[in-house]
Amino acid sequence: MLRHLDARHDRFGLSAPFRISRGVKTAADVVTVTIAQGDAVGRGEGVPYPRYGETIDHALAEIASVAPLVAQGLSRDELAGTMPPGAARNAVDAALWDLEARLAGTTVAALAGLAEPIAVASAITIGIDAPDAMAAVAARSAHVPLLKIKVDRQHAEAQIAAVRAAARNPRLIVDPNESWSIQEVSRLQDFLVAHRVDLLEQPLRAGEDGALAGFASRIPLCADESLHTADDLDSLAGRYAYVNVKLDKTGGLTEAVSLADAAKAKGFGLMVGCMVCSSLGIAPAMLLAGGAAFVDLDGPLWLTEDRPGGVVDRDGMLSPPLPGFWGPGFWETPA
Repeated sequence: MLRHLDARHDRFGLSAPFRISRGVKTAADVVTVTIAQGDAVGRGEGVPYPRYGETIDHALAEIASVAPLVAQGLSRDELAGTMPPGAARNAVDAALWDLEARLAGTTVAALAGLAEPIAVASAITIGIDAPDAMAAVAARSAHVPLLKIKVDRQHAEAQIAAVRAAARNPRLIVDPNESWSIQEVSRLQDFLVAHRVDLLEQPLRAGEDGALAGFASRIPLCADESLHTADDLDSLAGRYAYVNVKLDKTGGLTEAVSLADAAKAKGFGLMVGCMVCSSLGIAPAMLLAGGAAFVDLDGPLWLTEDRPGGVVDRDGMLSPPLPGFWGPGFWETPA
């Protein structure tokens, strides 16, 4: 039976500006893919990211180019050989997983051989702002298990100190988004230890992290922008202790599962992250969250309005979407 693929641009407003060292977002722009086969419809979402040269228009063009192949039954494994890793492939891959599970009458987790998703401690992210403003946000989240602080190069110490003073108990991830130099990483070691930072995420620009080779960081380092697929892992060995798996970088859950397995086999710890997106972008990532030491899937919490039935945060514990949101629920039957 022929399939029909549809792709569109969706925009979700943010409840507050999302500031990182590279700039500020006031909306989440995503591509939404649906693939219909008979009465069954699979959905997926990707977030084109300018840091990787992606745009909404380019992603939609990429997806349109594979639509005829998808109509003829292109599989997820074949998709990986047809589209490059990135947000466009992620959206199609997720829609194929969803469709396949609905046709089979099972959950995506069962189809993938993974544990069903459960509530996990997921980071509450604090965007870059004046230190006192960041402290005010931290104070409202001082009871959660995990905070993530976005920092810049100029004010990082004041930003970190303000957040830690306002939130004494949560584990803490600091993310400079490639804005530091090796000199900052070295100089701030004692400061980061004193402020009980649990993880330092991608301090150096990707491509310049060779400076980390042989550097004995007192804070575990996590690769984000430097990691896309399993092919990158060998170059990160000896530089990073953790890797941040994001489906918009890997090109979907199919590659992300392989990447996570390969990373563990090579001795890396796992972080599972996301872009600012709706719960449709988070649902596939939740399948990997249970096996990660750090989870950062709060993208939908920034939206003024999420897709109905999506993830729910309760005091820093993120619950999966409702059954049937992505993949059939336990009580559903095949289409």
